[in-house]
Amino acid sequence: MTNDTIGVDISKDHLDAHRMSDGSSRRFANDKAGHAAFIVWLDDVGARTVYEPTGPYHRAFERRLANAGAALVKVNPRQARRFAEATGRLAKTDRLDAAMLARMGALLELEARPVRSPILADLKDLSMAREALVKNRTAAKNRAKTLTLDILRRHNGEQLRQIERQIAAIETEIMALIKADPDLAGRFDILVSIPGVSAITAFALLVDMPELGTLENGKAASLAGLAPVARQSGNWTGRAFIRGGRAGVRKALYMPALVAIRFNQPLKANYDRLVAAGKPPKKAITAIMRKIIVLANALLRDRRKWTPSLP
Repeated sequence: MTNDTIGVDISKDHLDAHRMSDGSSRRFANDKAGHAAFIVWLDDVGARTVYEPTGPYHRAFERRLANAGAALVKVNPRQARRFAEATGRLAKTDRLDAAMLARMGALLELEARPVRSPILADLKDLSMAREALVKNRTAAKNRAKTLTLDILRRHNGEQLRQIERQIAAIETEIMALIKADPDLAGRFDILVSIPGVSAITAFALLVDMPELGTLENGKAASLAGLAPVARQSGNWTGRAFIRGGRAGVRKALYMPALVAIRFNQPLKANYDRLVAAGKPPKKAITAIMRKIIVLANALLRDRRKWTPSLP
């Protein structure tokens, strides 16, 4: 990756680009021809290209640049907005956003990361669809408790059965995609070998934290948002707490942590020790979640399954 930085604001129809080195800006169509023209204008694929995710609108652009070997940096829109506010840039247009992203990438020296493979992108779409169906199922179950008319109860029951069928179909497709890829299948088998980690949890970790197995242990916990953040100013020291990170990973690890403190003796002993020392149960559970993600990272790094001798 070179020192130059390109900011790209992506919309449905256009790509607004700004190059930091010479301040030049240009608009491209967000289609195959526009992507090809952008790469020609980019000139140096080693330049850091910074952009925000925009649902379906950024994916084809992202994949085209990844195939060309570009150094891609996808930033959280909230962090980008905070950076703009911190630098006093309150106005918001596509062209200004592109310049802001270029400046953000250059000043913070943001690190390029590999993009999701096509199969992981498909799995992410399936994950989002499953999550939406699970929310619909919960809503339908809650409605069932208050319905009194027979016709409404019957319709609600039919809807629940349809949702269950759709969830089962998506889970079958998810497992088919995982089993069809030898690397994903191997990683999946390692994750489900950990006591308490279900197939759904393993799937969530594969999709939402594909870097797992390539990170240092502290980095893995931090990326999941499970590393305590210190709070200290002068002589005052507050309680550390977790913040940021990937909410989907934390959500996926909560139930495995509850199972672990019942059936994984080393982790149960760790949990009991923390509670006995005065740690609130929720914080102790968070500590177990952190140990599970660190353990998963280590097992994937070493390409080995969990055994009873491992904590």
